[in-house]
Amino acid sequence: MLGRLVQYQCQYLEMQDPVQDAIFYPNIPGREGLIHIRLRQRNGRKTLTTVQGLSTDFDLKKIVKACKKEFACNGTVVEHPEYGEVIQLQGDQRNNIKDFLKKVNLAKDEQLKVHGF
Repeated sequence: MLGRLVQYQCQYLEMQDPVQDAIFYPNIPGREGLIHIRLRQRNGRKTLTTVQGLSTDFDLKKIVKACKKEFACNGTVVEHPEYGEVIQLQGDQRNNIKDFLKKVNLAKDEQLKVHGF
């Protein structure tokens, strides 16, 4: 058992792209918790979509880069003192990010919790 775990960890460390690798390795540890997708009001009509709870095993900057390209919006990864690294995307991208995370197999449908008005 320990040998398989070490082999799995070594195999996981060799991964480069979290979006592509999640398709080929669907049982990556750290995918058990809830992923919260929230909509926050900035000023006026401006909104911000935040994604919190993704595993730190994934390279969030690459995920943001793929989301920015697919959704045609700006985004960044910020460090939150309580929640750790949080993805921020401009605009109401709740449904888009939910579909994206399911499509690239980074999260299951029951893990995703969408908040907002």
